[in-house]
Amino acid sequence: MHLDHIAIVASDPDCASLRRFFVDVAGLTEGSRPPFGSAGHWLYLDGRAVLHLIQRTEPDSGSGSSHGLTRPPARIDHLALRVEHAGHWQALLARLRAHRMPYLLSGHRAQQEQQLFVTPVPDVTVEFVIEARYLV
Repeated sequence: MHLDHIAIVASDPDCASLRRFFVDVAGLTEGSRPPFGSAGHWLYLDGRAVLHLIQRTEPDSGSGSSHGLTRPPARIDHLALRVEHAGHWQALLARLRAHRMPYLLSGHRAQQEQQLFVTPVPDVTVEFVIEARYLV
């Protein structure tokens, strides 16, 4: 198995803000998306549509059911993206500063990683992580 994609449902303007963040700051690219019945964006990383942003058009009642499964409002704690090169890490930091996006740096000594957390819209946190050996 491998991760196929993550879908985030958000109302406009949050959907548009998330798109701008993931394209302009995180460096994903927007690509083709099937003609679904709702607005949204498919964002690609290395040629794969890994992030599906779906614009919510009506309030979530939480009352929908299919085959006995009730779909409550979705909640994702965070999405983590791994950065593989120090140059890419520095470019990410520059883009965050250029867009005036506050972030929190945190490190895990046991895992020897540097983490960066940013919240582009309320209730959505994105983590970027890089192995500390790339930052030396």
